[in-house]
Amino acid sequence: VLIAIGRDACTRNIGLQTIGVKINEKNGKVPVNDEEQTNVPYVYAIGDILDGKLELTPVAIQAGRLLAQRLYGGSSRKCDYINVPTTVFTPLEYGCCGYPEERAIDEFGKQNLEVYHTLFWPLEWTVPGRDNNTCYAKIICNKQDNNRVIGLHVLGPNAGEVTQGFAAAIKCGLTKELLDETIGIHPTCAEVFTTMDITKSSGQDITQKGC
Repeated sequence: VLIAIGRDACTRNIGLQTIGVKINEKNGKVPVNDEEQTNVPYVYAIGDILDGKLELTPVAIQAGRLLAQRLYGGSSRKCDYINVPTTVFTPLEYGCCGYPEERAIDEFGKQNLEVYHTLFWPLEWTVPGRDNNTCYAKIICNKQDNNRVIGLHVLGPNAGEVTQGFAAAIKCGLTKELLDETIGIHPTCAEVFTTMDITKSSGQDITQKGC
């Protein structure tokens, strides 16, 4: 059983109403624009109190660093809240970066997406004879943008390590063609992203028979 209870944003009793900063009355979080600016131009907010943003410490650190550089260093770089590598450290790890499939459909339209996926069997699972079709990998590609990878998802051992590496490639504009041209390291779990050829739209079977 997994219980994710979240956190409370303690913003109701710190005087925000006095200076006119608006909050989401449902959760106490603060709406901001893409530069972390609230409805009051000289007030900014970062981190877990942001409405609709990820509650992750590295995200808050990056957003704060970039905000300081914009305010005092002449920079124009903004925090990327979409391509954030994230891992759930459950006994079988889940890692992701970019859009979930449902949000990608809402954002780009199902007709403009191609989703590749597969089940896979980690080499270290062959000796203990663990289930051959438990681990899963998926990429979401934008057909209107050279099949650029806009979402990557993996369920398997060391998913966090795998996701961190691919996150940099996604930031660089990774495409399905580039993945296909990348030589995989055999026999790693990450190799599966270089050999995907079954789309969800095809309806083909993705179960595996061997390692």
